[in-house]
Amino acid sequence: MDIFILIQTIVSGILVGGLYALIALGMTLIFGVMRIINLAHGEFLMLGMYTCFWLFKLWGVDPYLSIVLSVPLLFFLGAFFQRYAILPIIKSRAPGENQILMTAGIGLVLTNVALLLFSPNYFTVLTPYSNATFMFKKISISVPLLWDFLISIGITAALYLFLMKTDVGSSIRAVAQNADAACLMGINTDRVMIYTFGIGSALVGAAGSLFMPIYYVFPSIGELFTLKAFIVVVLGGMGSAIGALVGGLTLGVLESIGAGYISMDLKDGLGFAIFVLVLIFKPSGLVGKTRF
Repeated sequence: MDIFILIQTIVSGILVGGLYALIALGMTLIFGVMRIINLAHGEFLMLGMYTCFWLFKLWGVDPYLSIVLSVPLLFFLGAFFQRYAILPIIKSRAPGENQILMTAGIGLVLTNVALLLFSPNYFTVLTPYSNATFMFKKISISVPLLWDFLISIGITAALYLFLMKTDVGSSIRAVAQNADAACLMGINTDRVMIYTFGIGSALVGAAGSLFMPIYYVFPSIGELFTLKAFIVVVLGGMGSAIGALVGGLTLGVLESIGAGYISMDLKDGLGFAIFVLVLIFKPSGLVGKTRF
């Protein structure tokens, strides 16, 4: 086995894993506060990708600059759905399954609206750097993937500082640890849930813009990335921000190894296999259920 081929495979997996981690970070943040899995998570990613595509097609906006619009747009859209669709179910004391079904319904609505507006066709963004690479020793590194990884890490670091250094971040961490105690201390838990769902949607909206230079978008793409985000969250540990990073990098490397040494058609198989093994032998995840 050529050691450089193995290193190449691992490096590519790590770069993609950084994007997976950013997608999963929004899902694990929402789960940490609300204790539900957002089954519309991938559909919010799809909206971020379409936002990037149309900004590029209509006005030539660079995909990375489109983050400036996709992040606030997805934040307000996520906050809207939380406030007017999910929060009433929470306040009615309905079973948690109802909240999950509501997110699934939101995902179906977003998918079908995208289908009506944009058709089932595949779209992508081709920039001068979409296929650019550079060599480090004998390792070929994709320029857009490297930028995606660095921006993902930067956004993750910014979120960490926000959660640790701001009053809103402290409120989110308090609700994640014990919602009833946070309410008794005067924290508006309803508002915190709205902010949290908005932030989670904004994170995946940013990931959508980062994906466009290297991927393509179509209305039902959300299903794929909802599944990937869920796998990453479980791999790292439900409700763990560090776990999202570890799980994302793990899945990225496993998929890269599967594609390089098994088959492109079966690249997801190795990730699913490890996912099942983690559920069986370490259901708390690789990192555990540490909170924010």
